[in-house]
Amino acid sequence: MIRRRKVAAALSAAAIAALLLAGCASTTTTDPGADPAAGDRPDWCGPTEITMGLTDGFGGNNWRLVTTASARDEIAKCSSVTELLYADGQGDTTKAISDINAMVAKGVNALVVFPDAGEAILPALRDAYAAGVVTVPYRVWAGGVAGEDYDVWIGADFVNDGKNWGEWVKANFPDGANILMLSGPAGNSQGVDEKTGVESVLGDGTGIYKYIGEQPFEVTNWDAALTQKVLTAAIAKYDKIDVIMSDFGPVMVSSLGEFAKSGRSIPALATSDGNILGCFYEDNKDANPDFKLMDVATGTDHVRLAVQHAVALATGGVVPTATSWAGRVFEDSTSTDKPVQCNRDIDPWTFLSSELSGEAQQALLGQ
Repeated sequence: MIRRRKVAAALSAAAIAALLLAGCASTTTTDPGADPAAGDRPDWCGPTEITMGLTDGFGGNNWRLVTTASARDEIAKCSSVTELLYADGQGDTTKAISDINAMVAKGVNALVVFPDAGEAILPALRDAYAAGVVTVPYRVWAGGVAGEDYDVWIGADFVNDGKNWGEWVKANFPDGANILMLSGPAGNSQGVDEKTGVESVLGDGTGIYKYIGEQPFEVTNWDAALTQKVLTAAIAKYDKIDVIMSDFGPVMVSSLGEFAKSGRSIPALATSDGNILGCFYEDNKDANPDFKLMDVATGTDHVRLAVQHAVALATGGVVPTATSWAGRVFEDSTSTDKPVQCNRDIDPWTFLSSELSGEAQQALLGQ
């Protein structure tokens, strides 16, 4: 049975359209809507009315669309946010910096930033904070100090993700394994932290668990085409790959067929969830005896905690105590309590671990 959760406020048609146009227009504006029933008003939503900004360094894949929609859904719970502006940096660091500066110039009171380019974004964050804008970067570490360069950084416990992967590999490969690890851009904090977590369980690679490929991870930029290139090269180079670890599991699906072309079983995957990945597993497990799958929740709800902090600080609400988001183990094909899930009735590029329902994600993706 596919697990679904009801969201507090449905996506409006205007919000969906704005998201779908994000790759074409640098900034969109939408009214996030009214509060739910007064009794359900969250305590992080204070009485002061504000205009809010949301910026992505890159907003052009399905994960970002769902994440942005999750932010809008969370903001919609607080009518004190009277206007929301969104900007997509489109993978261009210069544009991402310009987007932050533009938000400040437009007079936003609070700003949530996904700083894909890391520390290159720090001066813009610092300028926004100095201008009196409540500034909350999240997920990717941009350096700096909370209270000096921005209000608070809402990180994710990616070390915990790495530990979860490591514990699963240790349980399923007690005699050792060759592990290929994939992550996004070179040096990104998520991949570095995940590798730290993995090594805390499996060691530094000098024991029975070996890390193959570039270290600390193969760079894929979380891009399907580059992922396929990296995996094709690795399959040709390494006769034995027991486990692939990746922090964007769905993007591997188009590449895993390379194992069959070389007459090899798809290896075990320790990764992040996605509907397309769950269905791929169901379709290919019988023909691939080494194919096991474990994943952690992909993190489309991480932005909700960042939104809560920004709104609370700007509107006079109650500031959440948590400053880090931790994803749970979502699926494990070797367990009985976390079965792999596949919902063929909705778009494959959805995330069943997300608080945003599969149906809402399907509408978002225009299917």
